[in-house]
Formats: sequence, C-alpha cells, structure tokens
Amino acid sequence: MSFFRRIWGYIKALFRGAAEKAMKPEVEIEQAITEARRRDQELRNQAAKVVAHRTQLESKIERAADDVGDAREMAKQSLLKADAAKNAGDVEGQTKWTTTAQSLAMKLQAAENNLATLKTQYESAVTQAEEAKTAVQQNAMRVQELAAKRMELLGSLEAAKMQESVNKAVESLSSTMDYDMPSLDKIEDKIESRKAEAMAKAELREVTPEGAEAELKEAISMSQADAKLDELKAELGLTS
Repeated sequence: MSFFRRIWGYIKALFRGAAEKAMKPEVEIEQAITEARRRDQELRNQAAKVVAHRTQLESKIERAADDVGDAREMAKQSLLKADAAKNAGDVEGQTKWTTTAQSLAMKLQAAENNLATLKTQYESAVTQAEEAKTAVQQNAMRVQELAAKRMELLGSLEAAKMQESVNKAVESLSSTMDYDMPSLDKIEDKIESRKAEAMAKAELREVTPEGAEAELKEAISMSQADAKLDELKAELGLTS
C-alpha cells in the first residue's frame, strides 16, 4: 500500500508542477494576494477572540472585586452585630451573627480566591492580547508589502511582455535582413562580368576564320554601301 501511495503522491506532484508551469504569472500573483488576505483575516479573527477574552476578564474582575467588597462589608457588619449582642447579653443574637459572620468570611475567602485567579488570568490575557495585536500589525504590514510587490511584479511582467514583443520584432527584422538579397555591388559585378564575357567572345571570334570572314563581309558591305551613296549623289547632281 505504501508503494502505491508513493506513486500516487508522485503523480499528484507531477501534475501540480505541470499546472503551476502552465499558470500565468499574473494569475499566480493574484492568488498569492488572495491567500495572504485570507490568512490575514483568519489571524484578525483569532486575535479578536484573544482581545475579547481580555476584555471579558476585565468585566469579571470588576464584578469579583465588587463581590469581595460586599462580602467583606457584610462580614464586618455581622461581627459588629455579634459584638453588640454579646455586650447586651443576647446569647442567641451573638450566636446568630457570629455564624453569619463565619459564613460571610467563607464567602469573602472564595471571592478573594476567585479575584486572585481572575487577576492571574488577566495578566496572561493582557500579554496574549498584546502579542495578538503585534502579530496582526506585522502581518498587515506584510500584506501591504505583498500588495506593493504585486504592483512591482505586474509592472515587471508588462515590461517583460513588451520586451519579448520587441525581441520578436527584432528577430523577425534580423531574419529579413539576413535574407540573401543581391546588393547593388553584386548586380554591378554581374553586369561587368557579362560585358567582359561578351567582349572576350567577340575578341576571340575575330581571330577565328569565321570571325575574319565576317569582318571581310562587313568591309565589302561598307564598300558597296559607299558606292551606292556615290551613285545616288551623282543622280542628284551633288558633288562629293
């Protein structure tokens, strides 16, 4: 069973990691802020209970102190009445008020013990309340820092997106510039090469029998053309 649990744990971790990678950064930031605020609210609720406990103890201490005061005063009055009855020779009254004073003394002792216990609890509650308030204050500052960090991260994210867009544009431009387009120098070189090749072929043709024959025909044609021009001039009566 432990083997299958380990495998299942590995599969869950794998899918969780894949999901985190697929999650957008802005969504992760918002989730972190939401979780921080949720925990902050939970802390505030717990701290409120601690502070409320301190406040309740304050009220209980006041009532306990009143109980102590009342019991003490009534016990004193009972003792005075018992003493007065004794002086008056009232044995029954003396016994009655002495018994009442004893009962009130026990009530006074219980009230004082209760007050002492409440005061001890209150001292602890005051410390706990101060610690709770400090924790709330510190956590609130952390939430504010996280909120400020959120703004910073979102700004950085937007800057990163913009830079990525610029990088893509530059890469596209670079790939376009890297395309092997013929430059003007290359075109000029090709034209000069073709001219030189044509002239070379013409030059080589002149030294061949075919070239000489063509040159002779051209010379005859030019001579015949000149003769024909002289004939036309004579018919027109033009002098050479």
